[in-house]
Amino acid sequence: MKRLEELKALSNDSTLWNDSNRAKVVMKEKSECEALVDSFISLERLLADAQAALDLARESGDAEFLGEAHRTLVKLEKELSSQEFLCKMCGEFDKEPAILEINAGSGGTEAQDWAEMLLRLYMRWAERKGFALEELDYQPGEGAGITRAALSVKGPFAFGHLRSERGVHRLVRISPFDSNARRHTSFASVAVSPDIESEVEVQVEEKDLRVDTYRSSGAGGQHVNKTDSAVRLTHIPTGIVVACQNERSQHKNRERAMKILKAKLYELQRREQEDKIKAAQGERKKIDFGSQIRSYVMQPYQLVKDLRTDFETSDVNGVLDGSIDQFIESYLLSEHNIE
Repeated sequence: MKRLEELKALSNDSTLWNDSNRAKVVMKEKSECEALVDSFISLERLLADAQAALDLARESGDAEFLGEAHRTLVKLEKELSSQEFLCKMCGEFDKEPAILEINAGSGGTEAQDWAEMLLRLYMRWAERKGFALEELDYQPGEGAGITRAALSVKGPFAFGHLRSERGVHRLVRISPFDSNARRHTSFASVAVSPDIESEVEVQVEEKDLRVDTYRSSGAGGQHVNKTDSAVRLTHIPTGIVVACQNERSQHKNRERAMKILKAKLYELQRREQEDKIKAAQGERKKIDFGSQIRSYVMQPYQLVKDLRTDFETSDVNGVLDGSIDQFIESYLLSEHNIE
């Protein structure tokens, strides 16, 4: 409450908007604090309503009041569970928007089709959450699917939710591209990084960058424009690659790609520092971003299983349509959530 009062005072300061970047940070934090306070007020109100209904039931002997108390307590339990889940997203960047990248593994058309299926999965999930999506990069495959794609995902705790999806995803199915109807295994990798809205302090020297430009393309291979406006930045020392094609201007695409690159380098530096601390403390557990995290089996049986938490479901079609909240929650509530 004290911090909220400070932020309210700052927001009422007529000089705040002299620095628009600082003003945006202040207003964002104020909105987040207000939402948190409102949630606790709502919990207190539900608890008071339940207690009042129980008191009335005891005094009057009316079963209707007892039923009302029960319904209120069920609602209270649901909201408490929701708050407990949000408390698990307390990482430095969990509240930030996210950059979601999908890359097809080796295997040609099979893997590229699987990568596009994953892209649709995450787009459906984000739409259900009410999150805003922006296509940053989209490279169609030769025969079907995509070789890679990148999305900006904006919404409450977008990065906090999606960081649980980082890793290699495996699909087992009867191939629609195999005339002999054989079973195939395909792989695609998912990378998620925070889309840090404020400028991060990371030095990137021009000599460490390789800049490639190419013609922008959207879903279905349609060109956004006829010039080489898309930009791909490769950070040579780390091998990190960032591509952006959503703007019509090459300059704006480079600016956006550079911001994403800095966020990735900042996160890399933070993780390297954490690894040093864990090594000094004798910590042996590490997150391997190249490891397989989830398998999707469509034939000979139907099963989606998270290999970290062992959470599984037979509703493969539901998962492929974006129903992954249970997988995200099981990860964030598990011991593997060490962000």
